[in-house]
Amino acid sequence: MKEMTNKEKIDEKYLHQLISVNIKRFRSLLNISQLSLASDTGLTHNFINDIENCKKGVSIKTLAKLANALDVEPYQFFLPEGAHNKETMIYVKDFNDSLQKIVNELTQQYLAGNKKGK
Repeated sequence: MKEMTNKEKIDEKYLHQLISVNIKRFRSLLNISQLSLASDTGLTHNFINDIENCKKGVSIKTLAKLANALDVEPYQFFLPEGAHNKETMIYVKDFNDSLQKIVNELTQQYLAGNKKGK
């Protein structure tokens, strides 16, 4: 996809392409199929395919479902190519997973300590 310059206008077609490319990129990064993404979001496989091929647009509700299923922030669907790369996204995902693990372990330790104190 061609990167925009400041002088070009952002139009509906550009936004459709941007969202489509990013959805496909995030899905590929997670190594999940369109069918699996459809199942995770409650959308149909055909609809996911149509979104990724710029045949259909997405509503805010659909973007929220996709963001949750792909474990990304909604704004990331609007980042131009090159604003995030695979290595960075893998690092961010690994960091996020590690952080969640630490929080879960600390929560379990805290809950176990409270049970002993009662």
